[in-house]
Amino acid sequence: MPGKSKKSSKKKAAKAEPTNRDGLPLDRPFAPKVWKQAEALAAKYQFVVKYEPEEPYFYAFGVEARGAMGGGETIEACHEDIRRSMALWVASMLEHGESPPQPASDEKRTSQVNVRLTESEKFRIEEAARQAGFRGVSDFVRTAALDRAG
Repeated sequence: MPGKSKKSSKKKAAKAEPTNRDGLPLDRPFAPKVWKQAEALAAKYQFVVKYEPEEPYFYAFGVEARGAMGGGETIEACHEDIRRSMALWVASMLEHGESPPQPASDEKRTSQVNVRLTESEKFRIEEAARQAGFRGVSDFVRTAALDRAG
């Protein structure tokens, strides 16, 4: 290019701000309307908390917001972090014109599936549910099955 050296072009490229797939800067805030809507929806979402006494640290992941994770040294910090993570996940979906999933509490569960297990299978599933932070086997099995189903 006449009048510009390669060195100055490289300098400009190195200073370029990171962008998302739509070319928007990553560190910019969401529109206030989008953020308010995302926070309201995320507040209805369920999450599971797991405590690691060896560290000690609380970890959380969203049930409906499968891509959201959070954590903290206290249960309160963990709750705040997972709520913010779920709101960010929802706001990103809204901004891209995608429909976030409805909160599980909004849907009535009217269908039932019966699964027969051996005693050892039941014990293994109960233990896995407990270690994953679920209060009951049904929520654990439902979450695991929906994750596999996509």
